[in-house]
Amino acid sequence: MAHGGMGGGMGGGMGGGGGRLSSDLKLAPGQRPDLRRVLGLFRPYRGTLAVVLFLIVLGAAAGVVSPFLIREIVDVALPEQRADVLAWSVGGLIAVTVVSSALGVTQAMLSTRVGQSVMHDLRVSVYSHLQRMGLGFFTRARTGEIQSRIFSDIGSMQSVVTSVMTQIVSATAGVLMALVAMFAMDWRLTLFSLIALPFAVWMNRRVGRRRREIVRTRQEKAADLSAGIQESLSVSGILLGVTMGRTEALSRTFSADSRELADLEVRSEMAGRWHMAVFTTLMALFPALTYLLGGHLLFNDPDGSGITIGTLVAFIALQSGLFPQINGLLRVATQVNSSLALFSRVFEYLDAPILIKDAPDAVALDPAEVRGEIRFEDVSFSYPGAEDPALDRIDLVVPAGKHTALVGSTGSGKTTTGYLMARLYEPSSGSITLDGHDLREVTMESLAASIGVVTQETYLLHATIAENLRFARPEASDEELVAACRIAQIHDHIESLPDGYATVVGERGYRFSGGEKQRLALARTILRDPPVLLLDEATSALDVATERAMSGALDAAARGRTTVSIAHRLSTIRHADQIVVMQRGRIVERGTYDELLARGGVFADLAHQDSRRDDGADGLAADGVVDDGVAAVDDGADEPVVQDPSGR
Repeated sequence: MAHGGMGGGMGGGMGGGGGRLSSDLKLAPGQRPDLRRVLGLFRPYRGTLAVVLFLIVLGAAAGVVSPFLIREIVDVALPEQRADVLAWSVGGLIAVTVVSSALGVTQAMLSTRVGQSVMHDLRVSVYSHLQRMGLGFFTRARTGEIQSRIFSDIGSMQSVVTSVMTQIVSATAGVLMALVAMFAMDWRLTLFSLIALPFAVWMNRRVGRRRREIVRTRQEKAADLSAGIQESLSVSGILLGVTMGRTEALSRTFSADSRELADLEVRSEMAGRWHMAVFTTLMALFPALTYLLGGHLLFNDPDGSGITIGTLVAFIALQSGLFPQINGLLRVATQVNSSLALFSRVFEYLDAPILIKDAPDAVALDPAEVRGEIRFEDVSFSYPGAEDPALDRIDLVVPAGKHTALVGSTGSGKTTTGYLMARLYEPSSGSITLDGHDLREVTMESLAASIGVVTQETYLLHATIAENLRFARPEASDEELVAACRIAQIHDHIESLPDGYATVVGERGYRFSGGEKQRLALARTILRDPPVLLLDEATSALDVATERAMSGALDAAARGRTTVSIAHRLSTIRHADQIVVMQRGRIVERGTYDELLARGGVFADLAHQDSRRDDGADGLAADGVVDDGVAAVDDGADEPVVQDPSGR
């Protein structure tokens, strides 16, 4: 066999449930991400940004030329009736307008491209980092919140990232150019124009702090709402809500949360609006006050050596452009201040440590040469926050090419043992080896290619059957898909469907029965042909009739491989080469089925309980009913696929 890799990820969450994001990823109150780190996002595009900066400065310089041309028209061209001066001054005004517009469009195009590139880099960085976080992270974070941070938080930063940098530079350049020109015209009027600036800066900082707090609260509430939608409007969520009679209550809860989010949106929009209104009013009054001061200076300077009418008109034109620039700069500063709350939420994910990763000198195993012997040597493991260890100093040998079964009551540690084999977690102490290689010294990719996993929590994509299978091996041919499905004993059922392998399975595969989904997951794993097969209670959720049909597929898949079964029903592991009995994180018995039964210990008690359950289930099946309420059929086949109006 040409061995492949892990066909299906371990399902189910351990050690913490689906609660809020762990508190160790939260920034302390008032803590902000380093602004230099935010600016560092633009570093790969500094060449383009340099061009944008040049265009901005050029545009700002062109902008201050107009007032001087206006002064020439007022002081020279009109009083002296100089047609030539009037002509070239008007021509200059037209040229400045055309050039400024062209520079603005070019600068906007370049800055938008840079901003969207930064957004793309940030989204990909967060997604790629989360892909490597490991199972432990996702047992503490809700899917809805993760989606909210990738789409909502990063999406809310879009306007900041795509335009704020150029707005800051443009406004700064415009302010500096205008101030230089204003000082060149009259220093007294310039100083008068800047009286309100300290007040505006103080007010801006105060408003920024308020908005940052509101924005963070708003995004957290939006994440809660997104998580609630994702949970309650999934197929499982709808089934739970309807069967528990909670649809009205869920709607009321959603309404209350939505109203709270709407109130936070209003608070965010209105934060500091009165302060800005006062400042804007003052700025609007300054041109009138400047005319008053300029007229006073002109009246007391009859010779016109200090100030002229043209100078006053040109100065007001500069001032009229300066105040909006200052106002825009302060507004952008407030926007940046508040958006730091969004950056902090995204950086929390980027800064989350990757606990399971390749060692610098990790070895890449060749799956074709892997024999499949797995050894646990003095292994202990504790889930974060748990008081008692899940595994306590266990020693275990899984022989190559043999079938080893792990059994025990709920909480005995058998599933945790499987997680450690697949390196979804790492042991707190001790070592686990595959063919003598410590798993911590093997590359994650080659380990995934060597150990295939099938779990009771089958996950299928909302895609066709063929696309679901090729998720394991995109290059697989149609013949290889059919071969894998024959081994998993699902091919005949697929062929009976109207669209065959082109049938869309529906969200999470809910258009198929439990046994059908399990066999599709098994076929997906077989398609990669791993030398080690880990079956994590792969039939525990099935009725007895379906489980018996499924067991034949499992036996066929296990042939020629090292197989580890985490068993729920002991009847499925009767022919295992080795059965390991676990209790409270320790191995208490091991041997064959008959040996352990004859010993009369823990395994014998479990077998007795299992036998009583099977006898009851067989009695129900004889009456045409099985464990999960699905009508039994003579050949043990699964319930039929649910038909939708399209006939699929």
